Amino acid sequence: MAKVLLDAPALGRTLSRIAHELIEGNEDLDALALVGIHTRGVPIAHRLQALVEERSGHTVELGAVDITFHRDDVLVRSGAAPLHPQPLVRGTELDFPLEGKTVVLVDDVLFTGRTIRAAIDALLEYGRPARVQLAVLVDRGHRELPIRPDYVGKNIPTSLTERVRVELDETDGGDQILLLGGDSR
Repeated sequence: MAKVLLDAPALGRTLSRIAHELIEGNEDLDALALVGIHTRGVPIAHRLQALVEERSGHTVELGAVDITFHRDDVLVRSGAAPLHPQPLVRGTELDFPLEGKTVVLVDDVLFTGRTIRAAIDALLEYGRPARVQLAVLVDRGHRELPIRPDYVGKNIPTSLTERVRVELDETDGGDQILLLGGDSR
């Protein structure tokens, strides 16, 4: 059974608030860059870029990062099958120098922190930003690594058997955030 946590209008308001927080939290918008983590972090970063520009008049740098080769759950050991389906390899697009930038990694759901760790590893292969921040639509808890977001759309405490699914127009044909029970897919 799926429960709608945020519908399309609420998701829009949440992104608007995060954009305001990005503007308020970063004095030098010329040094700000948004980097989406594939898959859903990329369209979220695009939306945030448009909202920041609309509200501040500054166009911030925009990029995308692929974490496939930095994940710690894709290895196959002892000839056994992988624990999870192997992710698709997508392109990293960072068409600007990272040095001196405040890079905001953008993702849909923060869970264990392992995706963010992998994204930081991938990012650092392209340069050394002045600082790295994190913006997520949903923080559902259950961290395995010491990762904390700087900008959060919604904190949703979950059980380990529940899942949070973010659906976006760009990837899923509609905007909503769902909470799925442990047996839902």
